[in-house]
Amino acid sequence: MFTSAGSFEGMWYIFVIIFSLSRVGARYENVNIKQDWWETAVFYQLNTRSFMDSDGDGIGDINGITTRLDYLKELGVDAAWLSPIFKSAMHDFGYDTTDYYTIQPEYGSMEDFEHLLKKANELNIKIVLELVPNHTSNESEWFLKSSNRDEYYSDWFIWESGHLDNMGIRKPPNNWVSVFRKSAWKYMANRDQYYLHQFGESQPDLNYRNPVVVDEIKNVIKFWLEKGVAGLKIPSINYLFEVDKDLYGGRYPDEPITGRPGLGPDDYVYLEHVYTKDQEETYDMVSQLRDVFDGITIRDNLTRIMMTEADTTIKNAVKYYGEGAHLGAHVPFNLGLIGELNKESDARDFKYIIDRWLTYKPLKKPANWMIGNHDKSRVSSRFRPDLVDALNMLILLLPGIAITYMGEEIGMVNGFVPWSETKDPLACNTDDPVNYIEVSRDPVRTPFQWNSGKNGGFSTAERTWLPVADGYESLNVASQRSAVRSHYQVYRTLTNLRIRPAFRLGRYESLSLNNDVFAFKRWYNDDTYIIVMNVGKRDRIVNLTAFDLVFGQLEVEASSVLSSRTYSDNVQANRLDLAVDEALVLRMQV
Repeated sequence: MFTSAGSFEGMWYIFVIIFSLSRVGARYENVNIKQDWWETAVFYQLNTRSFMDSDGDGIGDINGITTRLDYLKELGVDAAWLSPIFKSAMHDFGYDTTDYYTIQPEYGSMEDFEHLLKKANELNIKIVLELVPNHTSNESEWFLKSSNRDEYYSDWFIWESGHLDNMGIRKPPNNWVSVFRKSAWKYMANRDQYYLHQFGESQPDLNYRNPVVVDEIKNVIKFWLEKGVAGLKIPSINYLFEVDKDLYGGRYPDEPITGRPGLGPDDYVYLEHVYTKDQEETYDMVSQLRDVFDGITIRDNLTRIMMTEADTTIKNAVKYYGEGAHLGAHVPFNLGLIGELNKESDARDFKYIIDRWLTYKPLKKPANWMIGNHDKSRVSSRFRPDLVDALNMLILLLPGIAITYMGEEIGMVNGFVPWSETKDPLACNTDDPVNYIEVSRDPVRTPFQWNSGKNGGFSTAERTWLPVADGYESLNVASQRSAVRSHYQVYRTLTNLRIRPAFRLGRYESLSLNNDVFAFKRWYNDDTYIIVMNVGKRDRIVNLTAFDLVFGQLEVEASSVLSSRTYSDNVQANRLDLAVDEALVLRMQV
């Protein structure tokens, strides 16, 4: 019997600690939990055209990638995801495919690609290709035959007749607007009809209500999986279907106007896109495509993964995981960190965006994290250069899959591409030599910076397809490789850390310790880590004992480049001072 309230409280406190620890241990009794290769992988997105030029023509290529696989291996990369390499008219640099079964000649040959696969396999690096099935090129054989009303291909694309206005002028079928601005309909005189293009006018949409089209896309997927790729990434998946026009009397309806000020009918956000994306049929189609991946997986006893990208709401995005017996994508991209965080975001925003995905996704499906890609301003430019290490800690140490866009591991910044050298059709379609830069994706696609030599070591050409970013002489792989502390060195430390059970298997908890400091805890059994970062603009002092069972001293496992702390330094859990942009990985001392 307890003799006093104080002793009772003391014993109760000890009981709570013992009970909590027993629960943590019980959660992971099986230390040999089986995980498939992709479930905790580090994926590295590289822009084929900008990664490495092997033949001196100023354009990156497949052989260039092959020569740099060792670099990916030393980074700790598990899989390389290549931007489109299929034969293309190159109006949108591979996103306008003319032949899904052939390699774009300026990137190399099928033999070159097979050599890449062989070398990657030797290094245990998986290769993932990007496949664009929403549309082809208007120069593809499929489209040319369809435009000539070939009996077999006639219904492979979305064709409509349009109408004449009161002045007798031909008008598109409705008010639909392309993602690249202006009407989503293009007139073809030889067919006397308009075709739908939800992106550039050189990119006609395929008709997924035609089962022959669906079968052909499944054949394309089989071809590349049987060739030996580990998976395919499918962009713009939520554009595969438009509304069924039979529900509207055989005519595609106008989309409603948003009413936002300062917009005109040529602007994509002028309309609410209720009929041209996020249609329910899309989820069934994803399930059908997943069956193709699973068929090859079962045959070869090696998982081939389907990665999908949909810029949509959180509820729509997580539906791509599939429901019940209908499996969806292995990796439906989580675009929250890319689309909703910027230099003005505070610790509460970070916590909200991260925890939201973990809350909405299916419980037993792996999360995935990316902070940059080839369509969005680079991390160093979108946030601040000194925050790069903190953001790499996020994607590499949060639970699940990490996806890095090339150059983020060294903190590359946006390049400047003048109007005269602009290649991005999204920017060119603004017809605006002053404000084009606001939408241009060229600055984030400039050549990779390998060293301080000519063209940053990317190419021996006199002129590269896009200019190399200013400052490459000091910001490059070679200089960061040789430095004692650099973004590159931090990144390698983090990929080594994520192999530990606490990061592969461990649980997760997060806190916004104040408006500036975000922290999260990862733990497995009695191995506990705290990742803490000051994303604000002033120094802060925080108390990490706000996390359950965190106390005493913590040891530094990794620190951002400008941090005053280094490996094995000790800090006090109850009082930690953090400089602006400082980020630390701390381990509980047992």
